Amino acid sequence: MTVHLIKLSVGVDNVRHLERIQAHRLTDAERRGDVPELMHITRYTPRRAAEVLMGGSIYWVIKRFIRARQRIADIRPVEGHEGRAACALVLEPGLIRTEIRSFRAFQGWRYLAADNAPADAPASMAGGDDVPAELAEELKGLGLL
Repeated sequence: MTVHLIKLSVGVDNVRHLERIQAHRLTDAERRGDVPELMHITRYTPRRAAEVLMGGSIYWVIKRFIRARQRIADIRPVEGHEGRAACALVLEPGLIRTEIRSFRAFQGWRYLAADNAPADAPASMAGGDDVPAELAEELKGLGLL
């Protein structure tokens, strides 16, 4: 059974900002002559990695709301800070916007069951502007999000 991961995207203002950051990372990798792949390095390897690799995604929480997801292509060991063992979540390029859902703050990453994951946003909203956090909070309180 597929399981997803969820992660706070700290310091990111909106989905477009995350897209620009990731595009910059790919460009930098190409400039250095590295394989241009997106990786999120984390301290711990998911114990349920096999389930994550069965079509799982990482859901990005931006400004207190799940706003987008990204498919996880691979999970592999890497060397982290100071030579410590770490884990690379290799991400497919391209963010998929989701229905906006509020989510409380947490540290690290968490598992997200497939039946608890927000649906992808309708195609008509896929390239639209992000709803500002304050407006999303108010709409959520009114039951409109």
